[in-house]
Amino acid sequence: MLELFLELGNLKRLPRTGWLLRGIPNPESVAEHSYRVALITMFLADELKARGVEIDVERALKIALLHDVGEARITDIPMPAQKYFDKAEGEVKALQDMLKVTGREKEYLSLFREYEEELTLEGKLVEFADRFEMLLQAFEYENAGFSNLDEFWKTVEKLRKSELYGYFRELVEGLVERRKKLHW
Repeated sequence: MLELFLELGNLKRLPRTGWLLRGIPNPESVAEHSYRVALITMFLADELKARGVEIDVERALKIALLHDVGEARITDIPMPAQKYFDKAEGEVKALQDMLKVTGREKEYLSLFREYEEELTLEGKLVEFADRFEMLLQAFEYENAGFSNLDEFWKTVEKLRKSELYGYFRELVEGLVERRKKLHW
């Protein structure tokens, strides 16, 4: 497992490519993104539970922690490049190889698929948290004076179509409103 843990360190050094391509110097790393996704997942899962929704918080957190692990090997491939090959397939292959040492690669791959294919409430929650985190980061970069990030905000429509939107509408719309104030 030592080799796995060392390889996971790549996530700390790997910049989120989408931001780099938009001219943001020193953008967040994949690890920084994943950490906030995990925190958002935990808080939102606990909120759902408090509202009487049956959700496995530990499962959701495992999914959140695993959702970008494959990028330690295949890197953060930007959206424009993803239309030329199947990023999810590459991530699955990378995860299979990387996680063999744990003896639990089938369990972990199953959790990754829950996220990738939004098969369970936990997977859907992590997908929601992942998208919301990206919007938070876009807002922070715009707040710091960067522009040309409108394409990232198209994700708002995906969040609005999520079955979780009804629970977290105030968060999504609150962020949209804050962004409007930046641009006026």
